[in-house]
Amino acid sequence: MKAKNSDFARGLPQGALGAGIFFFCGPDEAGASAAANRVAAALPDPGERVELAGSDLRRDPALLGDEARSTSLFGGARHIWVRASGDDAHDAIQFLIETADAGAGIAAPVIVVATSATDKSRTAKLLEKRGDALVAMFHPPDLGSVASAVRAMADAAGLRLGGDLAERIARGAGLDVRLAQSEVTKLALYCDADPQAPRPATPEDHAAIGATTDEDGFAPLVNAVLGGELNKIAGEIKRMRELRLNPVGVALALERRASQLAQISAYLGPRGSFDQIDKGAEMRLGIFFKEKRDIANQFKRWTQAAARGSRETRLERLIPRLTALHRTLLANSQAAELLLAQELAEIGRFAAKR
Repeated sequence: MKAKNSDFARGLPQGALGAGIFFFCGPDEAGASAAANRVAAALPDPGERVELAGSDLRRDPALLGDEARSTSLFGGARHIWVRASGDDAHDAIQFLIETADAGAGIAAPVIVVATSATDKSRTAKLLEKRGDALVAMFHPPDLGSVASAVRAMADAAGLRLGGDLAERIARGAGLDVRLAQSEVTKLALYCDADPQAPRPATPEDHAAIGATTDEDGFAPLVNAVLGGELNKIAGEIKRMRELRLNPVGVALALERRASQLAQISAYLGPRGSFDQIDKGAEMRLGIFFKEKRDIANQFKRWTQAAARGSRETRLERLIPRLTALHRTLLANSQAAELLLAQELAEIGRFAAKR
């Protein structure tokens, strides 16, 4: 079955939890990931989360079935989370379905977040007509839809938000619903809000938990690191510390830009040139005028071969590395700032290579 991204605005589409395979794709990787997290949280018994990379499934299609039909270390439930690019997971999902039809047994729920894929991809076509699968494509959100999602998050947390504050949070998060959720969670803690005892939140409350200045955007740091501007990275890391930017938020900003570069690469194909992108495509790909020069520079750097004679691009190595960084930061909150600074320097040096 298929769903729209709007179906996830305030919950899950009807019948969603009747599916065993979830395929979330489209240019809005943040929205797809948020929907995937919502599905995982709503599973009756989610158990252990097992993360797989699409590149691993491409090399070994049987791996998905093996993991989905294995029990966890302590014998409990589990669900499989796959981060893929394009149709990396297609053969593995097809193999999982075929073995299930042949009587291989019950498999754990499989949630796939596929950057650079669309609802026209082979994987989506494989799943969209099945009653035991759910396919949803996520488009870049507008301010109104994210503000509406913020208000839904606030309702669930016991916060009463006005429309202006919801828009402020949405805009401050760069229309990324994951960052917006983080802001709402912090605001609920600050206001001592609870679903059983709702509390109002004001712009002053939000300002109290926010960064120290309005110049707290992630863009300068992202551009310095992914652009290989080694002379700027140290200064940007210092600014990050001074403004107390959230390390996970910085990692998410890097993930969003890497995802955008992957979308541009998929749009242009292996022989395409960045200069071929017309104004309409720029809008669809989220390339804004002020960022165009930086994105063009980063696209050129990260679509190069990862090593001499390699068919793998630098970008194909970057995306799983950023995913691993995200997990590391979440698991090591006390040392997150130091770990992030080290990784930013490493990524910047890699980007600077000619």
